[in-house]
Amino acid sequence: MSFRKILIANRGEIACRIMRTARTLGYHTVAVYSDADAGAPHVSLADEAIRIGPAPAAESYRNMAALLAAAKRSGAQAVHPGYGFLSENAAFAQACTDAGLVFIGPPAEAIAAMGDKAGAKRRMIAAGVPTAPGYLGKDQNDARLTTEALALGFPLLVKAVAGGGGRGMRLAQSAAELPEALAGARREALAAFGDATLMLERLIPQGRHIEIQIFADAHGNAVHMGERDCTTQRRRQKVIEETPSPIVTPAMRDAMGRDAVAATLAVGYRGAGTVEFIVDQDLRHYFLEMNTRLQVEHTVTEMVTGLDLVEWQLRVAAGEPLPLRQEEIHREGHAIEARLYAEDPYSGFAPQTGPVLHFRPEAAARPGIRIDAGIAAGGTVTPFYDPMVAKVIAHGRDRDDAIRRLMGALEVAPLLGPATNGRFLRDLLDHESFRGAAMHTTLIDEWLDSGDAILHRPRPGEEDWQLAAALFAGDPGWRASSVAGPRNGIPDAQSAGFDLTLTCGEETRKVKVGAGATAIEHQIDDHGRLRYTQDGRTRHAIAHRDGDTLRLSREATVFTFSEASPFPVVASARDPRSARATVAGTVARLEVATGDNVTAGQTLAVIEAMKMEMRVTANAAGTIAAIRVVIGQQVEAGAILIELGIEET
Repeated sequence: MSFRKILIANRGEIACRIMRTARTLGYHTVAVYSDADAGAPHVSLADEAIRIGPAPAAESYRNMAALLAAAKRSGAQAVHPGYGFLSENAAFAQACTDAGLVFIGPPAEAIAAMGDKAGAKRRMIAAGVPTAPGYLGKDQNDARLTTEALALGFPLLVKAVAGGGGRGMRLAQSAAELPEALAGARREALAAFGDATLMLERLIPQGRHIEIQIFADAHGNAVHMGERDCTTQRRRQKVIEETPSPIVTPAMRDAMGRDAVAATLAVGYRGAGTVEFIVDQDLRHYFLEMNTRLQVEHTVTEMVTGLDLVEWQLRVAAGEPLPLRQEEIHREGHAIEARLYAEDPYSGFAPQTGPVLHFRPEAAARPGIRIDAGIAAGGTVTPFYDPMVAKVIAHGRDRDDAIRRLMGALEVAPLLGPATNGRFLRDLLDHESFRGAAMHTTLIDEWLDSGDAILHRPRPGEEDWQLAAALFAGDPGWRASSVAGPRNGIPDAQSAGFDLTLTCGEETRKVKVGAGATAIEHQIDDHGRLRYTQDGRTRHAIAHRDGDTLRLSREATVFTFSEASPFPVVASARDPRSARATVAGTVARLEVATGDNVTAGQTLAVIEAMKMEMRVTANAAGTIAAIRVVIGQQVEAGAILIELGIEET
């Protein structure tokens, strides 16, 4: 099992994270990249890098032949799959082994055993591990699934038996929602995993998602490293994870740890893995699934144990026994991870793409803070991969300490460019439901449906408008009109004042600068760090100019200002005669045909981007005049998909 060179069959922050540990231990690293990632950080961080194909993951990061060819070409003796893509693909693990490569993960047999969620639940039942009620049968006929669903009762989850990460999962609140849940889960599962087989599972109402980190070696040893609370989710995608869980007692931890180790030994496991449980309101736990890989949220376990889990993976893959026994694993303090997504929380969490204009995670460097990022300023967020661009992790003496530190890190290291959930994360950490340990797995979805205040788009305050105006007026390079003043400050008090017309979002305002305006003195360094003084009070922000647009970040909130054009602008984006892509992505479905009559609000097409399906609807009633795209086509945000004939009234 000896190896010196490791090919990392992944991208982004996890590829960078694996490389750092591998190089510390003296291993050489090989990166792979798609055309979309040619300039990505993981490519430059590796000792060498090999192109494996076009941007779509199916043609690059999920292309087994290309990955194996890259390993052979580079002379790598081992492959680390990271997470996502092929990390839980038994066929890939076996192909690596057959090619004489060390697969840094569990045996193919263990992946297959736990990758089939229905089969895994059967194994857990046999091993005495508690499981939630459900249907695990091979009969996939809709009539049979409907009969079983009615017997189980609603609400329930329709889940793909393959894969993970929330893909191929739908919630059915009633029998009326079941047909669409079955169709949607099948479609997504087939696209993501190549397997449309489904299972049904009773939803545990207001449940908490608790998982146990386990490790096993090839010598019959297995340990657990305690729990992680991953209850804070949106659409079954994790948003915040922490350890220890605020609801888990020492007795619960021991019981769940024993069950997790039993599950591990039942399948002859090796390496890092996670056993996931759902915990009901009576604090009873039920097995959900086992993730046969390193988890995104492994960082919080590392923070409280002081262990490097990738180092453990490499040592176990090399044939070494586990570095520690169960009684030697200790945990200290509290750690919380927030996932920074390129999405707009105030527009239904719609995925966002585009160039990264400013991102300096090193600005948050301080004891107890860790930021794992897979993107840098100058890079681009594309629609081809997961929307997570970074993870911000804080470790503190206790939970309150960790929350405070994490909120501070989010404030000082914003990403400017595509919209992100940075402000939402900060507000969520401070929300009474999170602070009071009252979250459950569907609470954020309920907030979205109810229009909770946490999802109201922040609006710039008076100070933001004045600061933006001072920046526009004080730097001729930032002006859209001919009015200009000194570079570092507004025109002096002797000059005549003037009004700037600025726009931020849907709001347009005139802001006075110069004589009669509130004086704001400011300085900006080469990294976009802004220091400004107003009424004797000095504060800090981040500012970045992109053409005639100013992005201003204060306290984790990014506002985008522009100087209103003096020329009339014809608004066409809302023209009801054109149905446009709301995000860049792939056309997953077309719900209409030429000549169909449609009503306002009817779904016309579905765009898949960053693991999400986004519906494109008709803005008015009419007739489908033309369809400009085909299923599987890549489209840019704003592209015309369908043209409608609208009756004049």
